[in-house]
Amino acid sequence: MSQVAVPPLAVPVGGVGHRGLGWWGVVCLVISEGALFGYLLFSYYYYAAQLPASWMPRPLPSFGLAGPNTIILLLSSVAAWRGERAARVGRDRAAIGGFAIAFLLGVVFLVVQGFEWHAKPFSLTSGLYGSLYFTITGFHMAHVLVGVIALAAVMLWSRLGYFDANRHVPVLITTIYWHFVDVVWLCVFTTFYITPYLG
Repeated sequence: MSQVAVPPLAVPVGGVGHRGLGWWGVVCLVISEGALFGYLLFSYYYYAAQLPASWMPRPLPSFGLAGPNTIILLLSSVAAWRGERAARVGRDRAAIGGFAIAFLLGVVFLVVQGFEWHAKPFSLTSGLYGSLYFTITGFHMAHVLVGVIALAAVMLWSRLGYFDANRHVPVLITTIYWHFVDVVWLCVFTTFYITPYLG
């Protein structure tokens, strides 16, 4: 009695949609990292409320680099969103374009932030304000660097055709993380560059 060989069914790889563990993982990451930034920013506001105005450096922070850099980061978030939308429907070239633009803008943000650091008249060890400024912005820059690496990865994976309309959880995870990085920067920007002018 002869047996007919039945080809094995392909095993699906990766999570699907919001049921993927990675999606829940990034949600937990955003909550925990958001709490850390919240504690750091709370430290700034606590001291700002307790200390006289002389605790801040003079002149007050300039928008010269930080303003354009904020726009750059917001535009990168739009590009990442467009890339994620394209990946959802299997438009690989559009996805690659969106992620590439977001990646490049993220790198530009890091470079401009480096110039911003170099231009500061204070340092990490020059006082309380400098310590808070460099700790908080440095912590944010580390998150941007991780996001840039993740954008490069999904750009490569899109180029290799790893995503389609059903399986694109890594793209969703990366985009959520990148939007989180942008929202945190808006809080940091408001804290260091806007609130000093309100008091």
